[in-house]
Amino acid sequence: MLKKYNLTVEEHYVLFNEMSHPDVSPYVRNYVNDFNQYLTNVTHILAAEERGEMINRVIVNEWNQPIGMITLYDITEYGGFLATWLGKDYHGKGYNKIAKQLFLTEIFNETNIEVVYLKIRVNNYRSQKAALKLAYVAEATSDHNIIYSFINQNEVKYNLYTVTRHAYLSDQLSPNIDYIKNEEVYELLS
Repeated sequence: MLKKYNLTVEEHYVLFNEMSHPDVSPYVRNYVNDFNQYLTNVTHILAAEERGEMINRVIVNEWNQPIGMITLYDITEYGGFLATWLGKDYHGKGYNKIAKQLFLTEIFNETNIEVVYLKIRVNNYRSQKAALKLAYVAEATSDHNIIYSFINQNEVKYNLYTVTRHAYLSDQLSPNIDYIKNEEVYELLS
């Protein structure tokens, strides 16, 4: 479902085509219009990852074909911002939720990251709805005023959410409680 960003040229071309769809490109961080620029950008992304400034994973489908990206960027000592995008044909099929779960598990189990920030455009209702479906995501506008003000300095406005290591790992460890009916409890106690 996730693989490192060291792709073949053919895989990069597939990924570039997925990101170029008009419904996807506005949400791609560092979007470029042509494939040669994209390949140049890959070099910069890999160098930034080597320096510890970002972590990138490619989201792949059941046939191991690239369908999107998930990235932790602007990493500081204990946190960073999450960005994801999926190709248009893969929207609403559950890939984003699975990719986030795998990525956050990796981040919180293999790094010292304590908090992941999600900035979602105020008019991106699809992403807001998806984020709030996750039990470990919290609205963070009031708790992180400085970061909220910083991300909203420009014309495009964002809502701010967080995923903390504690909230995520607690959610992953919590057992799925199977509730039983009162009659079954009575029978068990009799």
